[in-house]
Amino acid sequence: MGVSTPALPSVEYDDINPGMGTLNKEPKSKGTSKRGIHFNPGDVLFGKLRPYLKNWLFACFEGVAVGDFWVLTSSKIDHGFTYSLIQAPEFQYIANLSSGSKMPRSDWGLVSNAGTFIPTNLSEQKSISSVLFGLDTAITLHEKKKRQLERLKSALLQKIFADKSGYPAVRFEGFSDEWEERKLSDLFIKGGSGGTPKSTNKDFYDGDIPFLGISDITKSNGFINNTEKHISSDGLNSSAAWIVSKGAISLAMYASVGKLAILNIDAATSQAFYNMIFDDYDLRDLVYQRLNKANELSEWNKLISTGTQSNLNADKVKNFQMYLPKNHDEIKLISTFFKKIDNTIALHQQKINNINSVKKSLLQKMFI
Repeated sequence: MGVSTPALPSVEYDDINPGMGTLNKEPKSKGTSKRGIHFNPGDVLFGKLRPYLKNWLFACFEGVAVGDFWVLTSSKIDHGFTYSLIQAPEFQYIANLSSGSKMPRSDWGLVSNAGTFIPTNLSEQKSISSVLFGLDTAITLHEKKKRQLERLKSALLQKIFADKSGYPAVRFEGFSDEWEERKLSDLFIKGGSGGTPKSTNKDFYDGDIPFLGISDITKSNGFINNTEKHISSDGLNSSAAWIVSKGAISLAMYASVGKLAILNIDAATSQAFYNMIFDDYDLRDLVYQRLNKANELSEWNKLISTGTQSNLNADKVKNFQMYLPKNHDEIKLISTFFKKIDNTIALHQQKINNINSVKKSLLQKMFI
């Protein structure tokens, strides 16, 4: 056991990025006098509470593990190999045979007695861990660049759109005109919500029509390329059925209020969304970014109707006011600029997904 000090920082569950093995804050910036398990550089921290959260860390410094951790170390095998081993499917399976329902914990009796094969050659152990550490480094690098771009975009959203003065704080060279206030409903050619599907028959969800759900919006990077559910034409309420065409903006009005995405497919939606179809994609992309700003600044909170659950009113959405450039060239420049940022963010995310897929495959094949 040990107690944290400025020279002996603590690590807690909330400090670890789940499944990534990285820290989300500088350990030495935290408070002191926290009691936990002492660890050394090279030790492996494994979060035994709710093991499915994958709170693990390869320690690069001396410190104190505060909370439900195992601190794993060995004089017989490479520490990096130990760190790789705990991520392998076989170890994860045993670790998740946990006890307890509300606060499940890995069972040391099961884990410690589980048999596994390891290379007898230390060099092979180090080679395996080196490959997996290399993939982790690449993932961390892309995650860092992605977060930097997301912070940059967030800052620019506050500066590049005009406030009530009619003039933005930052704009492209060659433009100085005052922006004009516009109502959202004047910018799109068609808008509206869908209808509740006939959910009494689950067979309706075995169709081939993509059906947009809140989870699709929350998991998206701003674009919907597929949906979790599909519905049949018989499953749509004929009185409210609307297959929203590709290119529309869908705005969540219930649950994740203010979340939005652009449809890259034709899809049916429920009344949980307000859908907007534009004939000018430059204008659509600018409106999309402006609505992102509204979401970041919680502007929708002022329009939320109170009831059994928070929701937006369609009329208030249509009457939402924003300042936009009068010059279409400026509209196009801003839209293209943000699109490049979004595309680069999406590219980093795709690379993260690809590397994770490679790592998952190797973890399945490099261990017996």
